[in-house]
Amino acid sequence: MTYRPLSLIAAAALLPSLVSCGSAPDPALPPLTQEALDAVTEDAGAPKDQLARQVDELFTMEGLGETRAVLVLADGKVAAERYAPGYDADTRFVSWSMAKTVTAVLIGMLVADGLLSVDEPAPVPLWQRQGDPRADITLRHLLQMRSGLRHTEAGDPPYESSEVRMLFLDGRDDMAKWAKEQPLEAEPGERFEYSSNTTVILADIAARALTDSDNPDARRKAVADYLNQRLFAPLGMTSIVPEFDASGTLIGGSLMHATAGDYARFGEFLRRGGQAPDGEQLVPTRWVEAMLEPSPVSQHYGYQIWLNRPEPELEGGHPLFPERAPASMFALIGHMGQYVIVSPQQRVTLVRLGHSDSAERPPMLQQAADVLALYPVR
Repeated sequence: MTYRPLSLIAAAALLPSLVSCGSAPDPALPPLTQEALDAVTEDAGAPKDQLARQVDELFTMEGLGETRAVLVLADGKVAAERYAPGYDADTRFVSWSMAKTVTAVLIGMLVADGLLSVDEPAPVPLWQRQGDPRADITLRHLLQMRSGLRHTEAGDPPYESSEVRMLFLDGRDDMAKWAKEQPLEAEPGERFEYSSNTTVILADIAARALTDSDNPDARRKAVADYLNQRLFAPLGMTSIVPEFDASGTLIGGSLMHATAGDYARFGEFLRRGGQAPDGEQLVPTRWVEAMLEPSPVSQHYGYQIWLNRPEPELEGGHPLFPERAPASMFALIGHMGQYVIVSPQQRVTLVRLGHSDSAERPPMLQQAADVLALYPVR
């Protein structure tokens, strides 16, 4: 029998646990750079070396696109924060469709104020004319992307897309008017169709609830002041800049600009059920719960927000990863790979901003799932 000192036996026994907590490097993996290690805090809530590696791979792994910012919050504290060269904590990143979820919260505050109702006909005068079938569209239909309006988010060629026409071509000066004028192609409530046009209609409804004026400056000021006083300022979202069209309508489907930190603050606000950090309830908890309730026609979508619920019939695959994270997880998702992923059961918010094409997004999401997997489900 070969004699081994007791100290060596003990060290061998401890090695697996040391590796699992990030204290001993895996010799099969390349050493972590100082940049990767510096991105992770001491109180990360996960094994530091493992978190540093998974975040590093979001920036360095081939085939994921260009990651420009990653911010991980665990239990409300910064666990990891890293930026690509040319970007930093003060950089404002375009939201693209992540703005839709902000618009849903805006609608929720107006509902709480008694200015709107989700199950009454949407207050769009154009639709209320006698015999117009669009009169059956409710605010809930719009929130859940099942209005039935002929809104085609992507087109081939691109200039035939409803979104492109509204944002950049014949609808750009009065986007809501263009979106509201489109006819039905399905019964209201019957089917899910993701649409930035729909969110701009919601933004126009919000403006009309806040002011009777058609003056663009008055509309812009009414919505901007309301959002700042009721939402952005209490959350400390000092960087956020919403865009408006020439008619004064918030481009609430696609164009806001904010730092990674402010996107994380918004994700945490939703994780807390609509509360500010000081405990003030900014929007009713029941509204956030309604936002996260699956639509009757799309289990993966709520009120202007993506849900991590299985939806096997989805063309092109699921936008999240229901096989790898709790069903309670939800996300703001923007064009070309903007994500705020919130997992309440893990008490984690993950912000990833950058540029990934349609082929790069699925593997990039799996890498984001690897980050989340370091945190236990509670």
